Amino acid sequence: MLRFFIFIAIILALDIYAFQAFRFMVKGRWGTILYFLITVFIIGGMVYQFSTGGRRNMSVLTQFFIVSFVILIVCKLVIIATMFGEDIFRFFKSAFANLPAGRQERNSDSFYFPSRRKFVSQLALGLASIPFASILYGVIVGRYNFKVLKYTLTFDDLPEAFDGYKITQISDIHSGSFDNKEKVDYAIDLINEQASDAILFTGDMVNNLASEMEPWKESFGRLKAKDGKFSVLGNHDYGDYVDWESAEAKVENLDNLKTIQKDMGFNLLLNEHRFIEKDGQRLAIVGVENWGAGGFKKAGDLNKAITGLNKDDFRILMSHDPSHWEFEVKDHPDHFHLTLSGHTHGMQFGIEIPGWFKWSPVKWRYKYWAGIYEDSRQYINVNRGFGYLAFPGRVGIWPEITVIELKKGGATA
Repeated sequence: MLRFFIFIAIILALDIYAFQAFRFMVKGRWGTILYFLITVFIIGGMVYQFSTGGRRNMSVLTQFFIVSFVILIVCKLVIIATMFGEDIFRFFKSAFANLPAGRQERNSDSFYFPSRRKFVSQLALGLASIPFASILYGVIVGRYNFKVLKYTLTFDDLPEAFDGYKITQISDIHSGSFDNKEKVDYAIDLINEQASDAILFTGDMVNNLASEMEPWKESFGRLKAKDGKFSVLGNHDYGDYVDWESAEAKVENLDNLKTIQKDMGFNLLLNEHRFIEKDGQRLAIVGVENWGAGGFKKAGDLNKAITGLNKDDFRILMSHDPSHWEFEVKDHPDHFHLTLSGHTHGMQFGIEIPGWFKWSPVKWRYKYWAGIYEDSRQYINVNRGFGYLAFPGRVGIWPEITVIELKKGGATA
């Protein structure tokens, strides 16, 4: 509770500071009151929604307050940064002006501190309009702005029968957040258009409850691949973020989700593997339960999942959290040619110029957070996610459908 009040105090202090940029716009006492009432309304709405189950049920009202809160914080941080820059300038200007030389120059012994300049306030508001517009675009358009990202990975020891084999990876559906069937169906058709040999889903089908997937069973049941659809569980699939009335209810929820996945044609791998065979050769699809660093569930058992595999089997590992690859997989005595993960969503916020630049604040939490990485001839692809969670939008980090083609010999393209 103390942390909560400290947090509110910090927000209000920042709001008072940011108010300096609005002074030239606000006329009279009621304008000032309205400015602060907006902040109180947004923070109060957030607190109320989440204290009454908002995290579990992402209603339209809950999403409204989340978006409003993000806009409030991001835009005012931009304003504060701009105003603070001017305050540093004002401080040094004042320090010089109050030295003997400065007093002599301005012919006055009185203390001098320069006032704020109106154009700086206008600049601050102008700069804040950029994230404001970006966030609105991310909510209205970005969350369903599906992108197909294609990679070709080359392996010397890929069985010849699988030269040119295509895999489509999707991750982090978070079906409890969806509100537009037409857009989701468009993405399903987009996946099927890739005509991949196999579809691999790397966890977080729901936000919390198996029932969230019920309205979308028909849509995702339409996914087709010649060699099948494979899936693993993500941290949200276990229902760990719900206050269940009983342990039995939580178990039943997970069992229901497993049944739903089966009904949609997914082969759910729970620390186990399957073989895909072609012309007398094979590759192994290995799937582990969630294993995540930093307090996330560690149900994944890699050694159990590979029991029965030969050392020279070509392996594609499905593991929801990329920290598993960092801490257990890439330094494992056995070789895992390709690992497919998700989980990070790219934080649903960042800047990307394909092939040139990639940044998101999530990089401070996850070393491997989006795209292809390589270590010791082992690759991982961290999918940016199909859906969205909490914040109902994406800014710069778009929902992703990954298509990976496996090639034998040569360099990676």
